[in-house]
Amino acid sequence: MIIKEVKARKILNSRKEPAIEVTINSKYSASAPSGASTGTHEVKAFAKDVNDSCFYINHKATLKGLKFNTFEDLEQIDSLMPKLGGNAVLAIQYAIMREMSDNEVWKFLNPHSRSIPMPLGNVIGGGKHTKRHSTSIQEFLLMPRALSIRDNIEAMRIIHEKIGKELKLREMTDEGAWIPNGSDKAVLEYLHKLLSNIENTNGIKVNFGVDMAASSFWDGKHYNYRNLLNGKAAKLTSKQQIEFVNLIIKEHFLCYVEDPLNEEDFDGFSKIRQTTLVCGDDLVTTNLERLKEALKRKAINCMIIKPNQIGSIIQAKKVVDFAKANDIITVISHRSGETMDTMIADLAVAWEIPYIKTGIHGKERECKLQRLADIEAVL
Repeated sequence: MIIKEVKARKILNSRKEPAIEVTINSKYSASAPSGASTGTHEVKAFAKDVNDSCFYINHKATLKGLKFNTFEDLEQIDSLMPKLGGNAVLAIQYAIMREMSDNEVWKFLNPHSRSIPMPLGNVIGGGKHTKRHSTSIQEFLLMPRALSIRDNIEAMRIIHEKIGKELKLREMTDEGAWIPNGSDKAVLEYLHKLLSNIENTNGIKVNFGVDMAASSFWDGKHYNYRNLLNGKAAKLTSKQQIEFVNLIIKEHFLCYVEDPLNEEDFDGFSKIRQTTLVCGDDLVTTNLERLKEALKRKAINCMIIKPNQIGSIIQAKKVVDFAKANDIITVISHRSGETMDTMIADLAVAWEIPYIKTGIHGKERECKLQRLADIEAVL
């Protein structure tokens, strides 16, 4: 395909913050999300701001006439990173992929894939995803184990509704998770008990895990819990945090723990029980060099893939390939400031990524799950 026309405009993401949407050849559009809890090592979303990036694409960038036939051809756009920022580059690349594939990106990238990822659904949360006083742990995540994505979606929906009614909750985080009134430990105990009864989960086995986003409550010396147990705050040293995380893995059979320590503590990560998925997000930020360091230090067995952390679909794919070659489980993920773009669903299928974080509630989350259900129907 050849770019004949390109237009960029400012839109609002789910946090009502500025985001960018790019349309190629008047028909194929894409947008990129932004995070609230961001890693220090992520690329800048925009070189200056969204308005400046839109202006550059519309009036200065020499995109017209560029030819794209393969995935690798998208590397041409990477050179625009200093002028545009990661989100703008990614939105252009996504839109071009939709044009090349006539909106069937997964099939264009990997027509032989039969892989539908298992969802990780954020059901209860706090941390930087809400301004209200809540848990320090940022996300409590459902991991349904049905073979069909439709069954997994339904199980998560039922559990989400049940929790809201049982706990009489009214407010949700940026990602559509319920904001609890209780402590971090109370939520862990509640979910453990709830999910132990298969009658509460639509007859489907549902495990759970956490995204602690520990960098967000690390002050350089302590992990500061606002309400660890029974309304009491707690300051944990790194050693105590490791002991606490290993304890809740054992007590509550957590099968997934993301960012249990601050984003520079590779050695601390290596001391977390790797009988579960120990996942790096802020630790790695979809960055190949940081992934190599994590491997060298034996820090993780799992990692988050957020294409806009590295700001290039080409670079994101290199990270996925390297992770797979080194037996690191990958989890492709949404951001707290999401858009209606469903590209991560297509990429999960095309790249045969086993898990996807999309959230459960909210149109920006549900559209990605629906895209997976539509692909599953075709398969």
